[in-house]
Amino acid sequence: MASTLPDTISSLFGLGGLVGDVVGSLVGAVLVGSLMLTMTALAGPWAKRKITAAFTDRIAVNRVGPFGLLIIVADAVRLLSKELIVPEDVDRPAWDLAPFVLASSALLGFAVIPMGNGIQLADPEVGLAYVFAVASIASVGLVMAGYASNNKFSLLGGLRAVAQNLAYEIPLVITAASVVIFAGTLQMSGIVEAQTAALGFGLKSWYAFVNPFAFLLFLVANLAEVGRNPFDTPEAPTEIVAGYQTEYSSVYFVLMYLGEFLHIFLGGAIIATVFLGGPTSPFVGVEILPGFLWFVVKIWAVFLFTQWMRSAIPRVRIDQLIEIGWKGMLVLSFANLVLTAVIVGVIA
Repeated sequence: MASTLPDTISSLFGLGGLVGDVVGSLVGAVLVGSLMLTMTALAGPWAKRKITAAFTDRIAVNRVGPFGLLIIVADAVRLLSKELIVPEDVDRPAWDLAPFVLASSALLGFAVIPMGNGIQLADPEVGLAYVFAVASIASVGLVMAGYASNNKFSLLGGLRAVAQNLAYEIPLVITAASVVIFAGTLQMSGIVEAQTAALGFGLKSWYAFVNPFAFLLFLVANLAEVGRNPFDTPEAPTEIVAGYQTEYSSVYFVLMYLGEFLHIFLGGAIIATVFLGGPTSPFVGVEILPGFLWFVVKIWAVFLFTQWMRSAIPRVRIDQLIEIGWKGMLVLSFANLVLTAVIVGVIA
């Protein structure tokens, strides 16, 4: 098994044993967490506005610093300096914990994502199952926020979030299972390794090339999981104010906002790892960029796709969303799984 980031850090400090494992894990977690939070801070206040403006032929932030980049600092100061308003009769423990659950569940998922040569916190044999398990904890946070806010619109948003995640998480996992059949492992590094073989025309056997139908299914299901158009019904501003996050302000709103974008990047990281070869080039024998930069490019490409959907596709009704999930995505994902199993069985 390749050396992980904590192993590298502990060897740099000259530490070994339990102390080395603890120090390496803590420092590695801080580095990976800081990287993801930095990318999220860049994506939320700035990139989201710039991309949406480009798609809708408008002018985004361009006055606060070069290219409007200092809007990140301005937004942080503005939001963190606001009063934290607590509505009457909220279920305080659940209301307080919900933003932390939403943000931390995404950060936990990055622990098993291979981001480059040796840039991986852990590489368990059940890595893919782990990342789906911890990412699904976000649903608990959304329900907590909706229920605890003592607001009918928040409650509706929480209920919608549960219905949506149930309808689309199953197709998401089943589609990923078709990749596991190809790779023969749940280990994230093993899935990446399986995509390094030559496919033809100088390309590697990325599963996006090998099974493009599964790739498209996963992209659509991921849009629903991260709440992007046309599946942003849990917060639907034109219908339920802001859904589960209606009653949140100040630092709690910042955590909810960061959690949303962290899950978008986690979805991009899963797609990059499972279908796009992880931190590798698409060309056999040609590595134009370092592995880590390939990984960053891929997850930002998925982020760009989600923003394109947000700008181009209108929101569907909640009943349409559920019907698409249970009657469309679920059936197609099972069909893809069975077909993949038959093909692999015949070839093997």
